[in-house]
Amino acid sequence: MVFDDIEKEQKLPELKALKNGLYVVATPIGNLRDITMRALDVLRAADIILCEDTRVTKKLLNAYQIKAKTVSYNDHSDVSKRDWVIEELKSGKLLALVSDAGMPLISDPGYKLVKACQEHDIYITTLPGANAPLAALQLSGLPSDQFCFLGFLPHKTKARQDFLKPWKRVEATLICFDASPRLQASLQDILSVLGNREVAVVREITKLYEEVRKGPAEELLRYYNEHDRPKGELVLVIAPALAEEVSQEDVEEMLMTALETMKTKDAAAYVAEQTGLKKKDLYDLALTLVRKDA
Repeated sequence: MVFDDIEKEQKLPELKALKNGLYVVATPIGNLRDITMRALDVLRAADIILCEDTRVTKKLLNAYQIKAKTVSYNDHSDVSKRDWVIEELKSGKLLALVSDAGMPLISDPGYKLVKACQEHDIYITTLPGANAPLAALQLSGLPSDQFCFLGFLPHKTKARQDFLKPWKRVEATLICFDASPRLQASLQDILSVLGNREVAVVREITKLYEEVRKGPAEELLRYYNEHDRPKGELVLVIAPALAEEVSQEDVEEMLMTALETMKTKDAAAYVAEQTGLKKKDLYDLALTLVRKDA
């Protein structure tokens, strides 16, 4: 291959005229250099940038000398605000949607707006980039072939335990957001509900004090009870459940929990999927439990 051919292969594609519509733009989760060239092109071209918090976004825009109109928008905004955005898009404008950090919609605002754009046949595209859950998974050293992102853990103990229970038998790595003041309580609930699994506490991703502390939940709980808790928001990566024989007591508990919100047939199918047991046997057991509980 001659040098000219190599040069052609490595040449960046030319910036083409951007279509009007909604551009969902990933922004850095820490290090301001973690932004794509395409994202900068769109932010410079945007008629309006929709921000989770305009003050946070303006720090990024100022770093790259981007002067653009910013408007606060989130999914808690009233319907009239979303209607206004839709009308701006219909009028032929180019709008960028950003969150404070990472990819919009991933536990951040944007879902309702994207849905509304689809309903109005408005052009939507994504500019992928930095993402805290995936970055934490990479750094955790835990299995990455199958994983589930759970979003933010609930604040209260009872709600958090109830939230974790359905994931007890899932043979996939679990990823969730949490905040420093609740870390010990969350680790205690992970230990109580999921068992003494390995957990990675990942913080300050891409920043100067990036840290991963990993160990069994009980060991981490002891460590954080004896040391200052880490500052800021955290990502917790939790090892998957091990494939093992499920006890009769566990099966009955799973069925009773499922029956609280499902019909008998659906509860049996759900538990069969979670345990690998036969659906018919679980259906018969569910009927017995319902009669016993009546």
